[in-house]
Amino acid sequence: MMPFWAKMLKRTVDQLPIACHLYVTDQCNLDCHYCTEYDNSVPHPRLDDLKRWIHKISDLGCLRIGLQGGEPLLHPDIVDIVRHCTSLGLRTSMSTNGFRLTPELVQALEEAGLDSLQLSVDRMTPIPSTRKALKTVIPKIEYLKRSRIPFHLTGVLFHETLPEAQEVLQYGLSNGISTHTRLVHVGPDGSSGVSAGEQGALASFIDTMEQDKRQGHKVRTSKAILDYQRAMLNDQSVEWTCVAGYKYFFVSAQGKFWLCSMNRQPGLDIMAVTPDLLKSYFHKKECQDGCGVYCVVETSLFHNHPAQFLAQEGWERVQQRLARFRNGTTAAGTGDDGGRENVLSGSRSV
Repeated sequence: MMPFWAKMLKRTVDQLPIACHLYVTDQCNLDCHYCTEYDNSVPHPRLDDLKRWIHKISDLGCLRIGLQGGEPLLHPDIVDIVRHCTSLGLRTSMSTNGFRLTPELVQALEEAGLDSLQLSVDRMTPIPSTRKALKTVIPKIEYLKRSRIPFHLTGVLFHETLPEAQEVLQYGLSNGISTHTRLVHVGPDGSSGVSAGEQGALASFIDTMEQDKRQGHKVRTSKAILDYQRAMLNDQSVEWTCVAGYKYFFVSAQGKFWLCSMNRQPGLDIMAVTPDLLKSYFHKKECQDGCGVYCVVETSLFHNHPAQFLAQEGWERVQQRLARFRNGTTAAGTGDDGGRENVLSGSRSV
């Protein structure tokens, strides 16, 4: 059987999609002010419908599926959903705030074959705009450390998280957990939580992550995305062609096909999507300048220039391994993914 990394490389030359994000529910147990992806008035989709959509996603050729929300752990059938994805051979990840994790649920997700879990943490302590605080979920991290599920910490970077983002990053890295924080998405209305006066501080934080990465710490982001975010803060343009809708697409909790989380077009029934429709979306998008849907940006940069992307990431990994060797550290032993990057490992990053 072809190894996963080889399948990923094949996707740079074929016309099949790489990944899909499936919203398994619109409901969430939190109400982060920057988030546009929850609606507690909408019921969970039925398991039978989700299974049909997952089959379609697999039939279209996707290698990976990311289970999203809302908060995916709110769906009463989440373990069965994971099991169904993995039974079809899909590399399956999940993004969660972690509040509902229990030892029993972690074990069930592990047995269902979950390949990767992203734990969203914005600050050390909760505030009204975001309750995704590290101090709240440290016990949940202990559950994950005792499991075989690769996991990582991720945060959203804007003016209300910046004061404590460094503490979150250092907690993760000092405990050997792959961690990163990324600039807040520009919302559907074009607004952002980043003001001109904060750009210097945010750019400095991105520089810190790059330095930590080069020193061998498990900063879970690619050099390409660090450079992309730095360019955004400096109002510099980056040449790329968006692959949303082609190599990477989204399916809503109502079974609608979206280009991405911020561009919810065309809104067709996923069951009506064809390979030819997917291929038609391989072009620059009017909305791609300043895009903060980093999973799509990273996949686009990988697909646009695979040799350049992999050479850059290969050199970064050599530097990391040399730094770890000099420091007498290794990448093993924390229950996470050892710092593997998103695109080739099959994990999702928000």
